[in-house]
Amino acid sequence: MPGGLTALLDDVAVIARAAAASVDDVAVAAGRAGSKTAGVVIDDAAVTPSYVTGLTPDRELPLIWNITKGSFKNKLIFLLPGALLLSEFLPWAIIPILMLGGFYLSYEGAEKVLEKLGGKKHGKTLEDKIEDPVKFEKERTAGAIRTDLILSAEIMAITLNEVAADTLLTRAIVLALVGIGVTVAVYGAVALIVKMDDIGLHLAEQPGNFASKFGTFLVNAMPKLLTALSFIGTIAMLWVGGGILLHGLEELGWHAPADIGHGMQHAVEYATGALSGILGWATYAAYSAVAALGVGAVIAVILHKVFKVGSDGAH
Repeated sequence: MPGGLTALLDDVAVIARAAAASVDDVAVAAGRAGSKTAGVVIDDAAVTPSYVTGLTPDRELPLIWNITKGSFKNKLIFLLPGALLLSEFLPWAIIPILMLGGFYLSYEGAEKVLEKLGGKKHGKTLEDKIEDPVKFEKERTAGAIRTDLILSAEIMAITLNEVAADTLLTRAIVLALVGIGVTVAVYGAVALIVKMDDIGLHLAEQPGNFASKFGTFLVNAMPKLLTALSFIGTIAMLWVGGGILLHGLEELGWHAPADIGHGMQHAVEYATGALSGILGWATYAAYSAVAALGVGAVIAVILHKVFKVGSDGAH
């Protein structure tokens, strides 16, 4: 009996060590994948507040909650099973799919830059008069969920590429963790952002001097914050999109474009001493963004000038 019990305890210990190692593997993989998706997450958080523009304050949080539920469905019901099947049966397709997302992000970022520089705006504008609030909210929710599906697909593809060599179970857990974590972080932040002005107005009406001043600060800061988020989102799209394309070309055997960027990065690192890490990274990120801007501008011209996509004011 003691021998049997000892053997059983040994087995339990082995299983426990294996489980602990698996948890460590999942945590490391999730952290690695999460850092890679940062740019897309920033873009998602920057884009989403625009979807509540034009709504009454009492409908802002319900709309964000509906978008959040749609985002969970996108990631966990549609994209996660598809990503796992892809990694099991068509792993070679991950890089091309990532690059498609890179082209999309490059196009979206470049189009925003072109519009800022005076180019024609494409798609519906937020200045359109709202005639049917219920219909407007449904259309806005559907549009946000479609945009989320594209960005979520890119997040899941980036994550999958980071854990492609891990076991199927680890891949599934990491994809689920990243999907849930990103959704909670993005839409939690969005909810806070869109209610900032209401919180500020409430505080501004309070008798306390500090509360009143802080509330006024929040109200005044809201337009600047939204403008900053829009700018950061555009930069993030270009940086991530360009980085994906350069990495994809390397994987497909064309190293020259990425080698140029790495050469610039190493030159800056060599010349900047203590700040070499961050400045070298910023150099490659800037190179990636410029590359994406060029690629995206070409795509935008082809879509709008040749194929006339969006020429009627709607995508």
